[in-house]
Amino acid sequence: MKKTLISLAILAATGSAYAQSNVTIYGIMDAGFVGERGGKNGNVSKVSAGVANASRIGFKGTEDLGGGLSAVFQLETGIKGDTGELDANNTLFNRQAFVGLSSKTAGTLTLGRQYTPWYNAFVQVGDPFQAGLSGSAKNLFPANGINVRNSNSVYYKSPDFSGVQAELFYGFGEQKGNSTGRQLGASIAYQNGPLNARLAYNYRNNDAASGNVVTQNQSGHNSLLAVNYDFKVAKAFFMYGANQGRNSVAYPSGSDTAYSTARVLPSTDSKNLLLGATVPVSPVGSVVVSWSSVDDKTAPNHDADQYAIGYLHSVSKRTTLYTSYGKIKNKNGASFTVGNNAESGSGDAAYNVGIRHTF
Repeated sequence: MKKTLISLAILAATGSAYAQSNVTIYGIMDAGFVGERGGKNGNVSKVSAGVANASRIGFKGTEDLGGGLSAVFQLETGIKGDTGELDANNTLFNRQAFVGLSSKTAGTLTLGRQYTPWYNAFVQVGDPFQAGLSGSAKNLFPANGINVRNSNSVYYKSPDFSGVQAELFYGFGEQKGNSTGRQLGASIAYQNGPLNARLAYNYRNNDAASGNVVTQNQSGHNSLLAVNYDFKVAKAFFMYGANQGRNSVAYPSGSDTAYSTARVLPSTDSKNLLLGATVPVSPVGSVVVSWSSVDDKTAPNHDADQYAIGYLHSVSKRTTLYTSYGKIKNKNGASFTVGNNAESGSGDAAYNVGIRHTF
């Protein structure tokens, strides 16, 4: 009897510990028809995945450690919904992979592969298309691989102090004898009622090295101010970016490759601007519009303007139908292309029609 009571007590304690843990499986499946126009190799019509949001499957969880402290983790892999392949060189959990500790009073510290504060400001606050559809601001802003996320990183997010929150990011280059590949990011956010504003900075060491010897000093600097304000009848968006150095302007190669492989011209300086809005037209439908530009500060003066409009219709809480059209006006020989969330596109105009399901 005594042994039975002890066993029951151990079982109850174990069950209590498990009850304090929480693991969630989540994901997005997104696919649509894409028509690209004005490309050098002609027009293209295709079925693409990740048009509005990149398709993915992930696992995230928390464990209550007591005293307001929790252990957290997240593993997320990208999927090409049109073929079933992994979306980046067959790398598992290529989107996010991190573990850390979170405290209600001290903030959250995580280690692994993570988004940068610059990209979080860009997609969460500044772009009404949220980096997707043919209106994606990634078509002109330098939201390519090195600015979006990085491996071997440490990320700190402070608690919310009356609407003010800070984020710090450091990516280890992990090169012997030099600092090639190191990345530093930071942001400060303020949210109060309908106002959401965030100022972010990203620095990347792009030194060229041969072994332990640096052969060329290069770096990239990106500053971004992103603001949105909800007027109820419409939400207005504003974004301004100043870019210096090697990772300032991404010129897509003209093929259907991911933005992480976009060609980046060396020693480029530029400025970006975006104005946009989302307008609810029914309880389940919204129109999205934006104008964005890039002002190239180098001798070629490769400027461009993008005009975009889209419509999103919620069939349910988890399923959305969408359509959009985007057009870029290139100037002085610029070759920017209209892509979407997952692809860089091939022409100066494109339309999308598709479906997104979250789970």
